[in-house]
Amino acid sequence: MSRAARKLFLIVGASIFTSGCQMNKSEKVDQLFGSYAGEQPGVAVMVIKNGAPVFKKAYGLAHLEEKIPVATQTNFRLASVSKQFTAMSIMLLVERGKLTYETSLLEIFPGFPDYGDAITVRHLLQDTSGLIDYEGLIPDTATVQVLDKDVLRMMMAQDSTYFKPGEQFRYSNSGYAVLAMIVEKISGKSYAAFLQENIFAPLEMANTIAYEKGLYVAHHRAMGYRVEEGKAVFSDQSLTSAVLGDGGIYSSVEDLFKWDQALYTNRLVNAATLAQAFTPGALNDGAKTEYGFGWFVSEHRGRARVRHSGSTCGFRNELQRYPEDKFTVIILTNRAEPDVEELGNQLTDLFLIN
Repeated sequence: MSRAARKLFLIVGASIFTSGCQMNKSEKVDQLFGSYAGEQPGVAVMVIKNGAPVFKKAYGLAHLEEKIPVATQTNFRLASVSKQFTAMSIMLLVERGKLTYETSLLEIFPGFPDYGDAITVRHLLQDTSGLIDYEGLIPDTATVQVLDKDVLRMMMAQDSTYFKPGEQFRYSNSGYAVLAMIVEKISGKSYAAFLQENIFAPLEMANTIAYEKGLYVAHHRAMGYRVEEGKAVFSDQSLTSAVLGDGGIYSSVEDLFKWDQALYTNRLVNAATLAQAFTPGALNDGAKTEYGFGWFVSEHRGRARVRHSGSTCGFRNELQRYPEDKFTVIILTNRAEPDVEELGNQLTDLFLIN
């Protein structure tokens, strides 16, 4: 989104919430998401407060060619919102004594280059590993989708990192793809199967999967699009869409409600383990980052917040949680643009702050 377009978006959003005093909250949300309504790529929205949805609605189409509307049960590719599930898989293994946060890559994968001896599981979770971005290592001539195991091979073909582990924060898709392979190595199960058996099935997230073509079927799923000069263009897959650990999970706002509520309980891991996911990482010099285990840690209007966005070809998503307020916003879209973090902020202002 250009700077001018973003400015206009913010102005329009602000006007929605500061004018029209007779307009109820539902009408204000309809106006805020008006650009997603009709015969165009759409959005599913849920606002959760005190254990229950206080607003949920879908707009637009999940599949333009077949005129299938978006529903709150529609599955979207979560993109980087997937990372919180990869992190939870690691936390489960640590709590079960199968792994520690200080275990190094070289200990897990004996054939890993020597530089892996300084990279720990914690570094991978907190994006302080310095691993080279795998996207930049894919040949221009590549036509076959990259898998998590391919990312691991790429990392094993390197002899250095961007920086000494723990020296800096650098958002890393490579790190989360490698974490998925750690889940496979330690558990003896595929990453997708581990998620299904240990997270999705226990939480009754019946339509959520880590999608593997030919092995799993993503039911009720939205197709991805990008908008060019006002026209929606099919854009559902890219060379990196099959990498699971950093972004390959499909889910709906209905299933993510179950996930959100489970994070207030000990159903998956105990409170002490979970708290680490929502605690900012620390660099070697003691400076704090704004990233925990698969979550950005920040605040909005003075309220503690953990959040993550997801962006990939054809999808743009946002999940924001305010644990102290028992408040969550979920926005899933099947279009590549625009960024929807500000939409999440607007919903928070409407349903929590105001």
